[in-house]
Amino acid sequence: MTNKQSATVIVNGGYSPAEVVLTQGVPAELTFKRINDAGCLDQVHSESLNFSEDLPLNEARTVTIDTSKAGEFPFSCGMDMFFGKVVVHP
Repeated sequence: MTNKQSATVIVNGGYSPAEVVLTQGVPAELTFKRINDAGCLDQVHSESLNFSEDLPLNEARTVTIDTSKAGEFPFSCGMDMFFGKVVVHP
């Protein structure tokens, strides 16, 4: 059994995958990698997960995800036009 979870979200005209499923209570990291220079996807933020990151083109940016609470936690681009979510299962 692993003691850490990680997932990568490719940012290319949206988020892929747009939904990341994690297990509650297991430390987690989410890595965003932007491979397309279009539009407002040069930033990602989530008020409920307490992160905001600039996403330079072709550079990975990793954020730590708090998995202490189960639920669905949205994230979006800087202009709130593109959305994804983290789902934490008990």
